[in-house]
Amino acid sequence: MKDRSNFSSRIEHGLIPAVPVPFRLDGPVDEAAQERYVAYMAAQPIAGVAVWAHTGRGLRLSGEQRNAVLRSWRSGLGPDKVIVAGVGVPPGSSTDPGAYIDSAVAIAESALGGRADALLVHPPSLFGGKNSNEDIIFKYHERLASLRAPLIVFYLYEAAGGISYSVDLLRRIMSLPEVAGIKLATLDSVMTYQTVAKLLNGEFPGKTLITGEDRFLGYSLMCGAKAALIGMGSACTQLQADLLRSYFAGKGEEFLQLSERVDRLSQVLFIPPMEGYIRRMLWTLVHLGVLSIESAHDPWGPDLPQAEFLNIGKTLRGLGEIED
Repeated sequence: MKDRSNFSSRIEHGLIPAVPVPFRLDGPVDEAAQERYVAYMAAQPIAGVAVWAHTGRGLRLSGEQRNAVLRSWRSGLGPDKVIVAGVGVPPGSSTDPGAYIDSAVAIAESALGGRADALLVHPPSLFGGKNSNEDIIFKYHERLASLRAPLIVFYLYEAAGGISYSVDLLRRIMSLPEVAGIKLATLDSVMTYQTVAKLLNGEFPGKTLITGEDRFLGYSLMCGAKAALIGMGSACTQLQADLLRSYFAGKGEEFLQLSERVDRLSQVLFIPPMEGYIRRMLWTLVHLGVLSIESAHDPWGPDLPQAEFLNIGKTLRGLGEIED
């Protein structure tokens, strides 16, 4: 069994970018661009990366693509950085509960075979909402826990394919010994974030609250998060790492200044249509000179106007992230 407490100590106060995958317009992953991106991120002040997450379109990638992405990050980051792999059920999988859970377990086994350090559990959306079945949702997490690797529960807002967990269900899931923590990505529900944070800090102090809140990153730290796993961290990484450092070092004035800068960035990246944020992150990497525009395609995202690309560049110049 991978050591849950060791994993938690490795990510404490750290930034874990949820990394996108550079696709070309004609379909395939741009492998050369992927390697350049890995090298770029390896030089950033991060605790590790999250692959196969929502930002990385993990449940939509083929098994071959997932494995290639994981290999590139594992070889390029080195053993001192953690790799969290998103695991769940690809769209169009069987609706039979047993087969559905088996699909997630198979992806999790592939992740651990590729030397991922922990598993980020995509919410089992088939059994949420109107079809909510808390026993199956718990069984889904329990089966993944049986692989004896650190688990991060993923509380994702429903518009992105997440589900709402009741407090009682969260108690059951968080009580599993393999659960290292929970990533909260509620988008615009500060009340939900506060409720879950209070539950975790009050009843599960040994588990790590991980913020996934790109739009209120600074405040989410103030609510008790001990680490950040965010898509926005996949670009302008130093800026966000500095925000975490200033908060945990108790440097209030610096923290407030950095929060304002990070918020300005988030307000051009995480806007409707929300699924466009993945392409916006890739476009940010283009402006930073990490990727070419030919490698900044998201096959599953909406079309975005050229004005957004230009506005991202304008914001980056205003923040001093790129030169005029």
